[in-house]
Amino acid sequence: MAKEVKRKISAIGDINFSDLQVTEPEAYAAGVPAIKVALEHVRKESGLFRSIKTLSRMNQKEGFDCPGCAWPDPEKPSKLGEYCENGVKAIAEETTFERADREFFQKYSVEAISQWTDFQIGKSGRITEPFVLRPDSVHYEPISWEAAFELIAEHLRTLNHPDEAIFYTSGRSSNEAAFLYGLFARAFGTNNMPDCSNMCHESSGVALSQTLGIGKGSVVLEDFEEAEVVMVIGQNPGTNHPRMLSALQKCKEKGGKIITVNPLSESGLNRFKNPQQLNGILGKGTALTDIFLQVKINQDVSLLKLIMKRLAKRQKTDNTVFDLDFITEKSQGYEDFLEDLKGYSEDELLALCGVESSKVDEAVEVLATESRIIICWAMGLTQHKNGVENIKECVNLLLLKGSIGKKGAGTCPVRGHSNVQGDRSVGIMHYVSKPLNQALKKEFGFDPPEKQGMDTVEAIQSMHSGKSKVFIALGGNFVSAASDTEYTAEALQHCELTVSVSTKLNRTHLTAGKTSLILPTLGRTEQDNGRFVTVENSMGKVHQSKGRLKPASDNLKSEPEIVASMATAFFGNSGPIDWMRFGTDYGLVREKISKVLSGYADYSKQSKGSGFYLPNNARAGDFSKLPGGKAQFSICKLPEHRLGADEFVLMTVRSHDQFNTTIYGLNDRYRGIHGERRVVFMNPADMTRHGLKSEQVVDLISNYNGKERRARHFKVIPYNIPSGNLCSYFPEANVLVPIDLYADQSQTPVSKSIVVKVEEYQG
Repeated sequence: MAKEVKRKISAIGDINFSDLQVTEPEAYAAGVPAIKVALEHVRKESGLFRSIKTLSRMNQKEGFDCPGCAWPDPEKPSKLGEYCENGVKAIAEETTFERADREFFQKYSVEAISQWTDFQIGKSGRITEPFVLRPDSVHYEPISWEAAFELIAEHLRTLNHPDEAIFYTSGRSSNEAAFLYGLFARAFGTNNMPDCSNMCHESSGVALSQTLGIGKGSVVLEDFEEAEVVMVIGQNPGTNHPRMLSALQKCKEKGGKIITVNPLSESGLNRFKNPQQLNGILGKGTALTDIFLQVKINQDVSLLKLIMKRLAKRQKTDNTVFDLDFITEKSQGYEDFLEDLKGYSEDELLALCGVESSKVDEAVEVLATESRIIICWAMGLTQHKNGVENIKECVNLLLLKGSIGKKGAGTCPVRGHSNVQGDRSVGIMHYVSKPLNQALKKEFGFDPPEKQGMDTVEAIQSMHSGKSKVFIALGGNFVSAASDTEYTAEALQHCELTVSVSTKLNRTHLTAGKTSLILPTLGRTEQDNGRFVTVENSMGKVHQSKGRLKPASDNLKSEPEIVASMATAFFGNSGPIDWMRFGTDYGLVREKISKVLSGYADYSKQSKGSGFYLPNNARAGDFSKLPGGKAQFSICKLPEHRLGADEFVLMTVRSHDQFNTTIYGLNDRYRGIHGERRVVFMNPADMTRHGLKSEQVVDLISNYNGKERRARHFKVIPYNIPSGNLCSYFPEANVLVPIDLYADQSQTPVSKSIVVKVEEYQG
C-alpha cells in the first residue's frame, strides 16, 4: 500500500499586494463603463463574436438561465439582451478558452496551486475530464468516469453509518439534478444535506416561515411598478443583482419612493444609467435613492423600532397610518408588539443606529401615508447573530402597514445564486419534512431517514472531528464560501474522500480529502443532447434553461447524469429506482417531482415559455397554516455588541469584480478600488484616532472564546462608513469568522458583524 503524503496546502493563498490604485467612488452604476468592462471580459476570455451570440440567448424564453444571480426575467425581455455586466462576466468565465487539463495538473501540484490567489485559481480554465488526487500524491491525475463512480461507491460502502457522509449542494444546480441528489442521499440513508442557503438566506427562511407561513418572498417582479415605497435594506443591487436596478428605475418612473438602509452609500442605489436607454448612454440616468439612512452595522432593528415608534405616535392622531382592518383580520400579536415597543427610548435607538434624526423623520413621513410597500434585503440582514429577528422586524413594519398580500407590496429576500431557491423547493434540506418523506416512500418504495441531518456549520464541525468521512459537493466552492477558512480547510482534509462536481478549478479542490475527485460537468451555456433543465428564480417562478454552445470538452457529463451514475454505482441495478433512466430522461424526473411535490402539475409543459409560479400563501394573503390562522407580529430584541475602545464591527462584502466566491478581476470601481482586494475600509476619524494612515498595512484580528484568528496584510482605505465600523471583502476576511458563531435558529455564520481589532502589520 502506497504511503500517504502530508500535503503542504495554503487555505488562504498569496497575500502579497498587487498594484493598488485608489480613486473616488463612482457616482453611478452601469452606463457606458459597464458596457466597456463587460466587452473586455468576453474579448479576453472567449472571443467577442462568440460571446455576443451566446449572450443573445441568456435569460430568454428559449435560451439558458444566467449562472449568476436569481433575479427574475421580465415577461417581455429586452431585444437588446436581458443581462448585466456581472452576468456577462459569468458567461465569460464559463465559456473561456482556457483549460485545466491533464497537462495543467501534471505541471502544477495542489501544493503549488494553493499558494495562488483565488483570482489566479479561477483563471485556470474549464476542467476537461475527471481527475483524482490519491493519498500518496500531490498531483491530480486523470481517471475514467466508471472508475471514479466505483471509487465513490467503495468509500460509501466502508462507512459505519450513512450519517458519516455529507451531501452538499450549491445553488447553481438545476431542479432536476437537485431532486435526484436529494433522492440519492435519502435512499442512502441520511438527511446530511447542507446547502448554500445555510450560509445566506436561512435566516430569511426561518423568519418568514414563522411569521408569514412560507420561507420565500411574497412579491413578483411586476409589483415593483405598483409599489409606492421600496425599502432596500442590507443589500447592494448595483453589484450583487444589477438587473434589479431596472425594476427600481420603473418604480421611480411610476412615482414610487426608494428608501435605502445600509452602512455604505453604494453607487448603484445612488444613480443608475440604464445601458439599454439613450438616457443611460448620453444622459444623467435615473437618481434612485430618495432617502439614505446610513445605519451602523447590525443596528437595523434599532432603526426599524425607531421608525415604528414614530409611526405609532402619528397613529394616535391619524387613524390611517396603520392598516387596522388588516391587522385585526389578518394578524396576531399587535397589542403585545406595541406594548413592547413602548419600552424603548427614542434617544437610545437613535444613538444605536447612528442615523440622523431628521433623516428618520423623512422616512417616517413617506411610510406614514403609503401602503404599497416592498422591503428588499440580502446578506446585510441575514448574516448576524440576530439575523432571524432582523427579518422579523421588517415583517412587523409590513404588517403594521397591511403591506402583505396586495399588489405592489410584500417581502423580497433577494437570492444571490441562480437556483438556490429551487434547490430547497425540490427537497434539498437537512431537516425532516414528514409530508415529503411520505410522498417519497409512496412514489419510490423506500423509507427515507427520520433523523434530522447536519447543516453547513454542523457538517464542518463533524468533518473536523473525524466523525464524517465522505464529503460530496454538487457545485460550489465550499471552503471559500464557509466561515472560519482555516478550520474548514482542515475539516475537508480530515475526510477520507472529497468529491466536487464542478466546471472550473477552485480552492476546495486543493484543500481536499486524503482522496479527492473532481467530476467535470456541463455549464448552463452548453448543449445537453437536446435536453433542458429547470430553475426557480428568487420570486418563485419556475422556467426552463437550455444551453446552446458546444461543450468545453467531449468528456463532460451533466449534473443529473453524474448524480444518477453515483447512485447506480452504489445501489447497482437492483432496488425500486432505475437511477440511470433518471439520469438521461429529465422529463421523467420532472414527472416524479410533480407527483412528490405540490405546485408542479404538468411540469415539463408549464416550464416552457415564461414558466409558472409555485403556490405562495403570503402572496395570496392566506395565513391559515399559522397559529390562529393569522400572520404573526414578533417581539425582537436589540442586537448586542459590547466593544472595547480598540475594537470595531467588521462586515464582509463582495467587490464589483466578483460573484459569490468567483473573482472576475481585481477592481471594485464603484468603491474606487483598482488592482487589489486585500483592503479594509475605515472611517477617516477612526483612522486619526488610532494613528493610522491611508494605505497603511495592518492585520485584522478576531478573538472569540479565547481563540485568536488573524487576517494578515490588508491596506487601510479611508471611506464613508460609520464610526466604529469596518468593511472588507470575502473570502479574504472569512478567516476571521468563528465556526461556532452563527445566527440564532438559522445557524447562518455572522459574516456581517465580526468584532475585530486592527494592528499594524509586523510581517
